[in-house]
Order: sequence, then C-alpha cells, then structure tokens
Amino acid sequence: MILAEQEESRILVETENLKKYFKVAGGQLHAVDGVNLRIRRGKTLGIVGESGCGKSTIGRTILRLIEPSGGDIRYEGKSIINLNNSAMREMRKKMQIIFQDPYSSINPRMSVIELIAEFMIVNRQYATKAQCFNKAAQLMDVVGLARRLANVYPHELDGGRRQRIGIARALSLEPEFIVCDEPVSALDVSIQAQILNLLMDLQKEKGLTYMFITHNLSVVKHISSEIAVMYLGKCVEKATSAQLFEEPKHPYTKALLTAIPEPDIAMRKKEIIVIKGEVTSPINPKPGCRFAPRCDYCQEICWREEPAYKEVKEQHFVACHFSG
Repeated sequence: MILAEQEESRILVETENLKKYFKVAGGQLHAVDGVNLRIRRGKTLGIVGESGCGKSTIGRTILRLIEPSGGDIRYEGKSIINLNNSAMREMRKKMQIIFQDPYSSINPRMSVIELIAEFMIVNRQYATKAQCFNKAAQLMDVVGLARRLANVYPHELDGGRRQRIGIARALSLEPEFIVCDEPVSALDVSIQAQILNLLMDLQKEKGLTYMFITHNLSVVKHISSEIAVMYLGKCVEKATSAQLFEEPKHPYTKALLTAIPEPDIAMRKKEIIVIKGEVTSPINPKPGCRFAPRCDYCQEICWREEPAYKEVKEQHFVACHFSG
C-alpha cells in the first residue's frame, strides 16, 4: 500500500482516455483516441511512431494548446481539463514546449536576448525588464549561446543555435515539465547529439520531466526512460526503454525496431520486417485493430474487436490480441 502511494506521488503528468478529434469533410478524424499515459517526475517518456500517428497532437493537447475532445489530463494528480484561461496561464509556467521548427516558433524581428526575455516580461517574472534581460543572458550561458549573439537576429543563426533559443525560452519560466516536439529532427547529426546532451544535462541539473516526441528510434533510446509507440491515434505499446528494445511485443513495434540502421552492415543479424498493406483511414475508423490491414498475424478477431491495452509484464503494456 505504501509503495503504491509512493509510486502515485511520483507521477507528474497523467492522461486518462485522452481524445482529440478534428472535424473534416468526411467526418471525424481521430488524431488521438483514448490514450492513457503516465509520466514520472524527473523522467523522460519518449513518444514514437510514423508521421500522422498523433504524436505532436498528444503533446499539444496535454498543454491545452489545442483543446481535447474527451478524457482527462492531470498534473500532480489534479485535473487541468476545466481550468479557465487565467488558471491555465499560471499552469503553463510549469508546462512548456520546444517546437520542431525553431524558426517558425519565434518572432524574426526580435533579437536573441529579446526572444529569451519575452516570456519573462509578459508574465512579469521579475520586477523590472532589466532583471528579465539579466536572466535571459544567464540562460544563454546555460544553453551554450555565446553572449556576443545577444543582439543578433534569428535569420543570422544556424538551426542548432535557433533551437538553443527555443530551449532557453522554454526554461525561462522555470517549468517542471517540457514537451519536446521533435526538437532535433531538422538538425545535422552532430548538432543533434549536442542538443540531446544539453537536454539530458538540464534534466539532471534541474530535475525536469520530458515528453520527447520523435520518429527516430535511435534518438529516443538514447534519452528516454520509458517509450510509448503510437499508431493512428492509439498507443499500441509502452514499456521501459530496455524492455522495448530487448523484447518488443507488438508487430508494429517489432517492424520499427528492425528498420533502425546499423553502423556496420556486416554486423547486421536481424531481418528487416517490411510493413505491407494500406494505412487505415483515421477518419471515422472502423471497429477492430487499426494495424490489422498491415499485420502478418491478423486473424478474424482483429477485424471485429479492438484489442485491450493491458499489462503483459511489469511496466510493459501492449494492445494486441496475440502479443504472447
């Protein structure tokens, strides 16, 4: 009983049956459909899956940048689903986001120092603007931006430095939880490593909790303590990083893992699983497993019944009729 209570107290962010539907010409597009996630304080939950599976929508819905269609979102055990704009403004000081494209998420007419200080000025984080700019200069040091760049404009910088601006902005209100929405996908490999190491160092130093969204399984293995695999709005598998890579249960997860490129092709022992068939439409989806049209193990029940999302091992959840 005591262990269960301690475990509950460690949960910072939790979703219960979270849904986000978009009205389109053909009906309702089920971008996120009944997702249950728990993110422990100080840990990183990786969200992976192919383009269009609902990864970014989950992150933005949790922050209520877009409003959910159903379900619940809890922060430190308290629901934030019905908070008004004023209360959410206070809540967002604890919850921030790093966007995929740093250039499109910042004002090109503001200098680096102004961009980093912006949130602090708007939210009156300090008594004077001068204090906000002093803190912004300190944040430049934290994220590895030289102070000589303080009055430079975003178009004069490369992608790595722009992303460091985005990280500094996210840190400026001293949040506890940050959604990292594919923060390294647009960067060169060498720069990716620098940004990942920076995020991990900041997590260790400040006790941050991350939701790390990516389609790169090599990246997510490096940074995540737990990984959730998404397919067409559904979470099909969730486990610790070690469990997922050593013993994947869902056919979709297995196929994704075999697609990871090996540095030395001569050392490659695993056969690549090619996913065949057409992707099911997320608009008014039919009953049954959404991966069924592309699954080699599909049987009649897969077309009729949606598989339950169940715990098959400790901290290892999967939604598949034949996960055993």
